[in-house]
Amino acid sequence: MPTSATSVQLLNLDDFERAAEPRVPASAWAYMAGAANDEITVDDNRRAWDRLRLQYRTMVDVSERSPATTVLGAPVSFPVLIAPIAMQRLAHPDGECATARAANRMQTAMIVSTTATTALEDVRASAAGTQWFQLYVYRDRGVTADILRRVAACGYQAVVLTVDAPVIGRRERDIRAGFSLPSGLRIANAEGAAAGAVPPATATHSGLELHFRGLHDPAVTHRDIEWVRSVCKLPVVVKGIVRSDDAVRALDHGAAGVIVSNHGGRQLDTSVATAQALPAIVDAMKGRGEAYVDGGIRRGTHVLKALGLGARAVMIGRPVLWGLAVDGERGVHDVLRMLYNEVDLAMALAGCRTVADVTSDLLVKE
Repeated sequence: MPTSATSVQLLNLDDFERAAEPRVPASAWAYMAGAANDEITVDDNRRAWDRLRLQYRTMVDVSERSPATTVLGAPVSFPVLIAPIAMQRLAHPDGECATARAANRMQTAMIVSTTATTALEDVRASAAGTQWFQLYVYRDRGVTADILRRVAACGYQAVVLTVDAPVIGRRERDIRAGFSLPSGLRIANAEGAAAGAVPPATATHSGLELHFRGLHDPAVTHRDIEWVRSVCKLPVVVKGIVRSDDAVRALDHGAAGVIVSNHGGRQLDTSVATAQALPAIVDAMKGRGEAYVDGGIRRGTHVLKALGLGARAVMIGRPVLWGLAVDGERGVHDVLRMLYNEVDLAMALAGCRTVADVTSDLLVKE
């Protein structure tokens, strides 16, 4: 399925990655593709999904199927959501707004990043449908509270509180590439903290690392779940969980769910792969909230495995940037449609008519 913007035959998400790289400046690509230190965790994330094996059912009538589900009660066409992705205008001038329109066309949810290159109001206004807002807590709690009030006022349906970044991980690929935002791009939601500009990179620090250092609060605790809820009255989903005790603590303090995530391998290198962390977390939650997972999802079979391990839905990040770079809104839609078709095919071949049929017995226990 070549798009209007490329003659490359795009048969899977890896093809989108190969098509995207030459379209993005080298410094921006280093940020988009890179991870922490030796980049072990980012590779482990995908390999962990690949290693799981499916024990499929046969002699099931799968002539009619539906991958539709709900997330926090909102309907989505399939269990793949768009993860919070920073600075999307690095990939395409339309950035976050193009992604929002593509998500709406596919009837799925988008999580909008605090570190967006488009103001949260403009992203929300660009498309209807389900949008959640991902929050980094700033040192200035007054500015953070103002962001939360804006989030509620313009119609976001939930807040995703990221808790795995008390400080930024050391991303050596960014440092070597001298990554910073190009002229004309700013972190729009940080303007209230007088931090819209990203500093120039130095020989030892990327611009993003310098931006993060003085702005983000390293003292976030589970009590901040309650604080966020008190400010904006929206459900809170806690992102960055890889331990069952952290998941339970989040629920105890009012979270509606958790996202099992290691930040795409960008924070603590050699941390556990999300596919490995997910089952124990789901068990510990005992149905008290919804569990989501991201990290290395590249195939419809990965989505099926995540559901079998107890996730409500998965989230994808880097593939969205690849779609943006290839063809803007249409490219993101193509990425989502490709995964939708793969999920539908995997369900048919595994003997599943609905997502409720995707149960743990489909997975071979290691």
